[in-house]
Amino acid sequence: MKLYSTTQAAKLLGIDPKSLSRYIAAKKVPAPKVLESGKITHHIWTEEEVKSLRQLLPKIANGRKTRYSKLREKKSAQPRAAVPHKSRKPKKK
Repeated sequence: MKLYSTTQAAKLLGIDPKSLSRYIAAKKVPAPKVLESGKITHHIWTEEEVKSLRQLLPKIANGRKTRYSKLREKKSAQPRAAVPHKSRKPKKK
């Protein structure tokens, strides 16, 4: 059984290590075992956890995308009325 740090697990998954740490803090991803050495806390990932995380990542909704997509849905639901345009003046030669 091989163990990985958060940085190594993020590289295997193809994402930024900071993103993985944010997902753990926001509880979008289950936190792995914690190893404390002095004042530093390390998350230790097993191979099985990395595999399950690989299947979970596509299901995680990114905050910006979901927020703006909800706004777009509200705007597109309203019918749009035709707006009359002003006629242009003929150009002088």
